[in-house]
Parts: sequence; C-alpha cells; structure tokens
Amino acid sequence: MSMEAAQKAEVIEKYATTKGDTGSPEVQVAILTSRIAELSEHMQVHKKDLHSRHGLLAMVAKRRKLLDYLNSKNEGRYQELIKSLGIRR
Repeated sequence: MSMEAAQKAEVIEKYATTKGDTGSPEVQVAILTSRIAELSEHMQVHKKDLHSRHGLLAMVAKRRKLLDYLNSKNEGRYQELIKSLGIRR
C-alpha cells in the first residue's frame, strides 16, 4: 500500500522548499496526506482490516504532530500548506 516512486517524487517536487529537499515538514506532511488518502480508500472497502487501521491512525497522528510543529515555527507556511493540501475546512 505504499506510494509508487513516481508519485512520491511528484509530491516531493511540488512541496520541496529547496532543490533536493525531502525532510522539511511540508514535504513530510504532503507525503503523509497522500498515503492517508490511499489508505482511507482501502479502509472503505476493507472495513475489518484492523492492522491497516492502526497504521492509518499512526500516520494521522504523525501528520498532526508535524503540522503542530510547523504552526509553532512559522504560521504563514502552515496556513499555506493546509490551504494547498485542503486538510482543514
């Protein structure tokens, strides 16, 4: 259920702050968001897959922590990221 390399590279390229950036909070949140979306679709079909559910909840928690960190360090980047990903409504 992992992302394909091309899809992951596309997400990294779109949200990277500098060339070769793979570790910034923006990139990490964007990758987690796309993985969460894929896993959410899987969970719609396979409702009793508890192992995947556990992984999904862990990814959501990690994304929340990264977003909290980014919000505390730079609120402008945080607002821009959640707007571009469509996370908060």
